[in-house]
Amino acid sequence: MRVLVIEDDVSLADVVCRGLRGAGLAVDLAADGDLALQMIEVTEYDVLVLDRQLPGTHGDDVCRFAIGQPHPPRVLMLTAAGNLDDRVQGLEIGADDYLPKPFAMAELVARIRALSRRSGSLTPPVIEIGSLRIDLGRRQAFRDERELHLTRKEFGLLEVLAANPGQVISAETLLERVWDEATDPFTNAVRITVMTLRRKLGEPGPIETVVGIGYRLEPTC
Repeated sequence: MRVLVIEDDVSLADVVCRGLRGAGLAVDLAADGDLALQMIEVTEYDVLVLDRQLPGTHGDDVCRFAIGQPHPPRVLMLTAAGNLDDRVQGLEIGADDYLPKPFAMAELVARIRALSRRSGSLTPPVIEIGSLRIDLGRRQAFRDERELHLTRKEFGLLEVLAANPGQVISAETLLERVWDEATDPFTNAVRITVMTLRRKLGEPGPIETVVGIGYRLEPTC
């Protein structure tokens, strides 16, 4: 899941980004509304965590811009303004959810996952493909009932492939969905992560390399 945090409070943004990354999400950060507009225009995000009071473009206008995109993200407004009128106004603008500060990180993660499940590309909470079982909520994966001890990136990569069994997913798409904007676009991180994931999955190897295109998870692995 790719999340954009739009928050100008440096310390809070750092806490939120670290917490979401710790939950296995790919997270980008925009510290003002103007930068957020640019990032939304070039990257397809699943969820925005949006502070309403932003320098530059106001959070309300960022929300309106985001939901007007061809593939709009879900929007969770995160703000210190917690009274009823503010919540109603934020939802009327087009936000999907509203969480006042201060908040518990566990609740933020749960709300983001709930918003993602409401998106058009619904992924079930447990994916079962052949001998593979992937529990997205618990962040656990099994093959032939053997638990696979995966890193966050290995799990994220397997999640993307398993959500699209039999389809070829390019390395560029995997880099965008599992890593974040700080990642060097010329990195070999995807190739290395596929290699370590294959080793943990064991034989017969369920991930096929389609030379020059990307990777595919066999639907009958």
